Amino acid sequence: MAIYKIFPTKDTTLYSFYPTMNTGLDAILETSNIIDISGTPGVARYLIQFDQGEILDIYSNKIGNSSYDVYFKNFIADAQGLNQNTFLEILPLAQSWNNGTGYTLDNPQEVDGASWAYSNYSGSGPWSQAGTYTNPTGSINFTSSFSNLYGGAGGGNWFYDISGSLYVVAGYVLPGYISPQLSFSSSANVSFGLRSNKDIEANVSNISNAWINNIIPNYGFIVKLTSSLEFSTNQNIQPIFKYYSVDTNTIYPPCLEFRWRDYSTILTGSALSSIVNTVDLKMSLAENPGVFYPESVNRFYINVSPLYPPRIYQTSSLFTNLNYLPTSSYYAIKDLDTNEFVVNFDNNYTQISSDINGNYFDVYMSGLEPERYYSVLIKTNINGSTKIFNDDYYFKVING
Repeated sequence: MAIYKIFPTKDTTLYSFYPTMNTGLDAILETSNIIDISGTPGVARYLIQFDQGEILDIYSNKIGNSSYDVYFKNFIADAQGLNQNTFLEILPLAQSWNNGTGYTLDNPQEVDGASWAYSNYSGSGPWSQAGTYTNPTGSINFTSSFSNLYGGAGGGNWFYDISGSLYVVAGYVLPGYISPQLSFSSSANVSFGLRSNKDIEANVSNISNAWINNIIPNYGFIVKLTSSLEFSTNQNIQPIFKYYSVDTNTIYPPCLEFRWRDYSTILTGSALSSIVNTVDLKMSLAENPGVFYPESVNRFYINVSPLYPPRIYQTSSLFTNLNYLPTSSYYAIKDLDTNEFVVNFDNNYTQISSDINGNYFDVYMSGLEPERYYSVLIKTNINGSTKIFNDDYYFKVING
């Protein structure tokens, strides 16, 4: 599978209402602007970090020279107050921080990790308001935003490019990281509407590239509302986004998803005659023992043959011929209980390959939640028709 997921090493939410409170073990991450009964606005932003060693390993040992994209994904638990289009910013954090062991509104409050005022623990490592990071190819600035009236200095900080545009992956994120010697893409905005899907699926390839090339250090992301929505005292502007954290006991932890094109085919020249040309197919999934450990990487083969082969004179069975799906064939993976796509069909990243043994695709089981069953779907385009096969191709990932 040319899709590989890694999960956060740490995450926490910063609350301006509680400047020294740590929430490092909360099951929920929050970004919001809430106004209390006295009319005082309180802002929440969250931090999330992925292991640099894992990222380097994926680039070096899995992606190689293939084209790729990197997506930050976070799943919504609750959303309120979205009476207008609302934007989130996903920015590259500019300072190291400590996860901590607190929960929201612990009594007494836990202060042993990152909070609105401090990056390490209460009294240690106040968030730098602005500065410059220097790498071998240039300098990169970082900044912050806060209200002296509401919560005081803090709330994290983030890198921005030399032209002044934030490294926003807008509404999601679409960074373009910066150094005078480097070119980068412009920002893109994506908004959440009242009835739109509130899950985050943000292309953060440029930020990830900046980490891998040591342009900026990897301190993770900070996720926040746009500045125009933060510290607003307007009672009509109180958006609240709550996302599942790495400490959730659900199947929806946040992840960093790497997608690369590993498509390979032998279907050229005379081999094209082996491609089936009817939608009436018999199909099965080979090399599927049914149970896998999270460390497994499995190559599934697809056996395919026409359900009603044309009659021809030959001395061997037609069913001993090796047949192939058309090159425009793709796979997807669903969670069997929730019926949700874990890996959706993608024309670039889930195209089914072929070799002398037949059609195949690879799946990295580490990106799938253990102790759950999954089903494989196959989509193919034949003679202008698109057909999806979902014929009980199941497997389970178990804890090792």
